Amino acid sequence: MPSSKNINSYLEEIKKDQSKTLGLSIGPHKDVATGAKIPKADGQSPPELRLPASLAFSTDTYIMIAIDIDAPFVSWPGLGPILHWVQPGFKHDPSTGVLTSSEPFIANYIGPAPPPPSSPHRYCFFLYKQPESLDVSKYAPKDGKKVGNFARMWFDLEKYEKELGLTGGIVAGNYFCVLTSKLGTH
Repeated sequence: MPSSKNINSYLEEIKKDQSKTLGLSIGPHKDVATGAKIPKADGQSPPELRLPASLAFSTDTYIMIAIDIDAPFVSWPGLGPILHWVQPGFKHDPSTGVLTSSEPFIANYIGPAPPPPSSPHRYCFFLYKQPESLDVSKYAPKDGKKVGNFARMWFDLEKYEKELGLTGGIVAGNYFCVLTSKLGTH
């Protein structure tokens, strides 16, 4: 089973230090607060990301890793974490404040899909400084092929961080919760 040591550490960092909160807008939800409840239907397209104010003048390149840490059930996370997205090449656009990327994905974005009757799932978005030495073509699927579900299960974040050279932890992060109910209100 994958370790969740870094995941728990990052979630604590985000809670304790708001300067590490990644700006995140998804569907009709702008500036999503850490831990906000989002209806499943609203999360089916990739979010718009913004650097925290502390990094507003950054010229660095970033890589995003998004995971569901509660799959398939909070009480039995036997398949998780589930990888939801790996997107390298994010750069800060100073005119809009938005992070944009023209690089190919490593794992295409898939929206939240907690199975009924699961409790809310936490969808975590971790942003790292992308190493200059990272050869994206080594990891990006050939011809932009989408990553299958089986390859996303039991995602070992710590092992992946080492493989990609993502040392030093996250520069920013955020997460939201998705409910299985249609309204997302209970």
